[in-house]
Amino acid sequence: MPSSSLTTAARSQCLLDLLAQLAAPRKRRGRRHSLAGLLAVGIAAVTAGSRSFAASGQWAADAGADVPAGLGAVRGSAEESTFRRAFALISARVLDQVIGAWLHARATQADSWLVIAVDGKAIRGARNRERKAPHLVAALAHGIGAVLGQVAVDAKSNEIPAVRDLLKAFADLAGAVITVDALHAQSDTAQAIKPLLDGIAEYEQAMRDYAYHALRMSAFVGQKVIGHLPLPE
Repeated sequence: MPSSSLTTAARSQCLLDLLAQLAAPRKRRGRRHSLAGLLAVGIAAVTAGSRSFAASGQWAADAGADVPAGLGAVRGSAEESTFRRAFALISARVLDQVIGAWLHARATQADSWLVIAVDGKAIRGARNRERKAPHLVAALAHGIGAVLGQVAVDAKSNEIPAVRDLLKAFADLAGAVITVDALHAQSDTAQAIKPLLDGIAEYEQAMRDYAYHALRMSAFVGQKVIGHLPLPE
């Protein structure tokens, strides 16, 4: 088997292993497809451009028998209603975490040096119950251009606590480079990042360098300096 096929199979198995950990109440009677297989095919369909359950079902049918089978759906493609019921069983937040974990595994395999940019954005074209655009903070892996995780910013808060909640989803970021806006140069945020990294000395030196240049810039533009940048202990 070509190495590219082996890599694809390994990626599919990694996703299936993560999806298999999801618990959902399904009756054994009448069950034709595994939940992990249905979710994996649905994720692949969305990655390929599908934007609805009907389109996901059509993509699975057009892909042929081998593609769904490689994604754990060994009994062939499923109907639109089957995909809809499968995804309705799983919390969107939990599914987002699983996909983020899978993409994190891919990112660490693709690059020996993982660079993650954490930033906040308002979602264009979307509206919540208050008719406002949802505001999210997300962690983007530069190597594969994929979002590893995202959380919503509370309407009565800001990005600072949301970034800390986002970082809690990562069990290990040893060897990674994390970039954040100057807004997040906070002691509590530093404490949230420290346990995930190996290069603590490099992190603290970068924070001190930032503090030095920030204070110089403040003096240069004539702003009043009211305190020093908090550093991790």
